[in-house]
Amino acid sequence: MIYREWTAEDIPNIAALEKECFSDPWNMRMFADAFSSDLFFGVLAEEDGEIVGYALETVLFEDAEIANVAVKFTHRRKGLAGEMMDRLEGEAARRGAERSLLEVRVSNAPAMGLYKKRGYTGVRVRSRYYPDGEDALVMQKCLLGE
Repeated sequence: MIYREWTAEDIPNIAALEKECFSDPWNMRMFADAFSSDLFFGVLAEEDGEIVGYALETVLFEDAEIANVAVKFTHRRKGLAGEMMDRLEGEAARRGAERSLLEVRVSNAPAMGLYKKRGYTGVRVRSRYYPDGEDALVMQKCLLGE
């Protein structure tokens, strides 16, 4: 498995994987807009030239916000998400962030389990956050000392 930062050429394949993984996927334009920001950092997992996972965050002052973490169904439960999150958190700390934040669907128990295992705690609920009306749990992790 190769882990590396995104390039602009990766965006179409990342957008395609996003569609496979989520019921309310980001489109290619949303990824391109995020990628073009100075606040952006993205990492992906690649196997035999195929993108099998990706994650992205924005880092602004003391906060890093993880926007997306996705792994191809056939590659889940193999540590890819954790490895990509390690890289996001490391970059966020390097840029001076003190905490990492993310939102997760309240129905996504596997993701919540991963985040809790990694030291994230729930801080609040965002009612009807997702387009289908589902709530999101906002989770955070202190990065000081990372």
